[in-house]
Amino acid sequence: MTSAHLSGLLEAVLPEPSLRELVGRAGAAELELHGPPAARPLVVAALARTGHPVLAITATDREAGELTAELADVLGAGVVAELPSWETLPHERLSPRADTVGKRLAVLRRLAHPEEGPTDSARPLQVVIATVRSLIQPMLAGLGEISPVRLRVGQLHDFDSVLARLADLAYTRVDMVDRRGEFAVRGGIVDVFPPTADHPLRVEFWGDEVSEIRSFAVADQRTLAPADELHAPPCRELLLTEEVRAAAAQLVAQAPAGPVAQLLEKIAAGIPAEGMESLIPVLAGELRLLTDVMPAGTHVLLADPERIRTRAADLVRTGQEFLEASWMVAAGGGAAPVDVAALDLSASAYRGLGEVAEHARGTGLAWWTLSPLTTDSRGSLRLQIAPVPPYHGDVERAFADLRAHTAAGGAAVLVVPGTGTAQRACEQLRDAEVPAVHAVDGLVQPPAAATVTVVRGTVEDGFAVPALRLVVLTEADITGARGGTSSREMSKMPVRRRNAVDPLALHSGDYVVHEQHGIGRFLEMVRRTVKGAAESTREYLLVEYAPSKRGQPGDRLYVPTDQLDQVTRYVGGELPTLSKLGGSDWAKTKGRARKAVKEIAAELVQLYAARQSSPGHPFGPDTPWQAELE
Repeated sequence: MTSAHLSGLLEAVLPEPSLRELVGRAGAAELELHGPPAARPLVVAALARTGHPVLAITATDREAGELTAELADVLGAGVVAELPSWETLPHERLSPRADTVGKRLAVLRRLAHPEEGPTDSARPLQVVIATVRSLIQPMLAGLGEISPVRLRVGQLHDFDSVLARLADLAYTRVDMVDRRGEFAVRGGIVDVFPPTADHPLRVEFWGDEVSEIRSFAVADQRTLAPADELHAPPCRELLLTEEVRAAAAQLVAQAPAGPVAQLLEKIAAGIPAEGMESLIPVLAGELRLLTDVMPAGTHVLLADPERIRTRAADLVRTGQEFLEASWMVAAGGGAAPVDVAALDLSASAYRGLGEVAEHARGTGLAWWTLSPLTTDSRGSLRLQIAPVPPYHGDVERAFADLRAHTAAGGAAVLVVPGTGTAQRACEQLRDAEVPAVHAVDGLVQPPAAATVTVVRGTVEDGFAVPALRLVVLTEADITGARGGTSSREMSKMPVRRRNAVDPLALHSGDYVVHEQHGIGRFLEMVRRTVKGAAESTREYLLVEYAPSKRGQPGDRLYVPTDQLDQVTRYVGGELPTLSKLGGSDWAKTKGRARKAVKEIAAELVQLYAARQSSPGHPFGPDTPWQAELE
């Protein structure tokens, strides 16, 4: 759904005096705003309504995802996009996931070419949401100029040229499509799994004409639904062009013998390699910041600047440590750094937040902040929007407050994640003698007074606007349960584990699983001093892996505490075998696990199909006793 089905909520709050003042100050080079987290989508949407593009920055990926969903409800999904950040450090010997790269390049393409928006919306992007990690990490210049593969039914395309273009965009040719970033060819049929799609697409050619496009399931290869278009953005930000390969060939002689030289040799031969993005500064030339690709007049809005500054400083320290100690040995746990002095990789290092802010102001962008903390700084603007009190599951108290608010003539909105939940909430409100109406088609007009309007949406935090006698509650405000319950979260394909390990609960010898490196043995928590422009001390999890050579001690990996989301506790029933750092054993293990899951899924499908076709036993109608029991 791309319609702004909560647009009426924005119309209802815009008359508030402090928001009117905010709109009137649009275009100011700097402005400090103060308000609760619930005000973030309102501030961004109000700014976007003035015609100024907005780059909203959050501290974490989760906050970015929540803000994107909220703004899609208020402004429409067609004009809002999230720019995901790499899961890896700039100099780490790991490549970002294909789905991450695909989404990033799709957003950058829309910024560079607004006319190529979604088929159901020709409007340019009004809001881009990103984390501070994306803000301070330089990126290759010209990423928005890389043309994706776009095929529509009835169009004519040279079949061989399409296959060559997919290979150029870093898609891997396989026998059967299994994951994002792959394509397979059988006669005149091309299966492609774009990194931005939930399911792969099957394109049938009749000669050079695209005769049919449809999505299909990976598990059983069966058709799911017809599709209008195939949109396949690149799967890597560093493509192996002739220029990149030539640059790698020249650097082979300069690089120290070892993994760096081997990586350069693969790139020179046109072979994609894990972690090759770490060499972007010496292979591809000019780098730019995210603010450089935003349209003129953009307002950069930092949501919770205190946390963003802290997160930016942590990222700069971590990136500097990897650069100084050599990313190769940092990944392998070696004692001495590899000499990479001949390769200047500093250009792609994280920039300081102050440096980025100065650069943005120098290019004519506005730099605004929205802080939950209140200060008396001159020229700041305090929003008259208040957070609602948490009810922690006390539904009766919540309904009593809504009853009193509506009895006094105030308007109220209850936002819940699903249609069924909205219907049930209306029934419960009416049973509690609270006037309620279900906005089945969304809240496209301001809510009515003296009534609770129940609507489906993804708003996470409720708020109150005293000047307008308006209260907005969410299901999370009433129940106290946040995250993972909305329809957006449930429909989202799993891409990241959330059960991060608790380092205080680990004991020496416990087995842990690193998302990229596999099964290791936790040894201890250690502190290491990083010497650079400013000396600092950081904590790490020390994890032991299988030795790379027989008879040698095990390899060790230092995992920074700000990357604990990559580590989980091992929960298998048998004593595991330690993985090898840098080897392919872990990738093969995950491949076997995926295959086993598919086999189990196929067996379950067959089982339930057999049950569905088997004759059942007809039960009689419910008796009065049954009705009383229920």
